[in-house]
Amino acid sequence: MTAGVNADGRPTRTTTYAWLVLSAITVVSWWLAPGHTGHAVANAPITAAVVLLGIVKGRIIIRYFMEVRTAPRWLKITTDAWLIVLWATILAVYLY
Repeated sequence: MTAGVNADGRPTRTTTYAWLVLSAITVVSWWLAPGHTGHAVANAPITAAVVLLGIVKGRIIIRYFMEVRTAPRWLKITTDAWLIVLWATILAVYLY
């Protein structure tokens, strides 16, 4: 993984910030899940929120850990479209 450098010569910490955001999203997803409270009742709004968080996590992983943020624009658009189709399909299967 290549590290960038700020104007003052210090290394950027984008990977660290991305990891912190991913960790926070994981905690929020766990908190939203009904199973950890002992009484598990699934519902569509919670599932939609978790799927939305999954889209955000997938995009962060692809952009920051697979180096797509420095890739050509067509690759960025293709990976974003793939994520949307993937997660929309998962949500549609769940709701069906």
